[in-house]
Amino acid sequence: MSEGVKRPHEARVAATEERILAAARELFVRHGYHATTLTEVADTAGVGHRTVYLRFGTKAALLKRVTDVAVAGDADPVDVAHRDWFRTALTAPTLEKRIAALARGTADVMERAGDLFEVVQQAQATEPLLAGAFRAGRQATREQLHTFVRQAVADGLARRPTDRTWLQETVALAGQADTYLLLRRTTGWTTRDYRRWLTTTLRHLLAAA
Repeated sequence: MSEGVKRPHEARVAATEERILAAARELFVRHGYHATTLTEVADTAGVGHRTVYLRFGTKAALLKRVTDVAVAGDADPVDVAHRDWFRTALTAPTLEKRIAALARGTADVMERAGDLFEVVQQAQATEPLLAGAFRAGRQATREQLHTFVRQAVADGLARRPTDRTWLQETVALAGQADTYLLLRRTTGWTTRDYRRWLTTTLRHLLAAA
């Protein structure tokens, strides 16, 4: 079958998935994990019940997909470490520009996915798939922020720390979803507030290094 014949079908498949993901996001955030059903998602998306089951299999798999897309910002198979904003955070010519890119990109992730992270935290006690995904996301964030610190030091933009491990772990903690959610719950901060806090925190940590 030619590529030209495939394209309309692929477009329909993508459009159907987009409707399902939008409906699922709305329902998960509004009702929580346990009160949301795949049947309700299908009805809200305007697709057959079987379509949702065949495409995602389980409610946990659907929530994971919704969250993955929210974190990335689109459905493209490109992880955060290879997104333009993170590459800028590693390669911009000044520390200020790197911090700005990292804080903006991290805050954007929290803006898109923060509500879903709350739902995943509700569900992970009974859903091993979601618990594993959240742990993997936490570890990926940790590794990315360690890389950010190492690169800034290697490029001579941040003074060499006496304890690089402490610095890397502290920066990683500031950028974790858990930290964002805790700040949101306890302070009522908006994502913009979090971005300002993260920018200031990174400046102090890397300058003090």
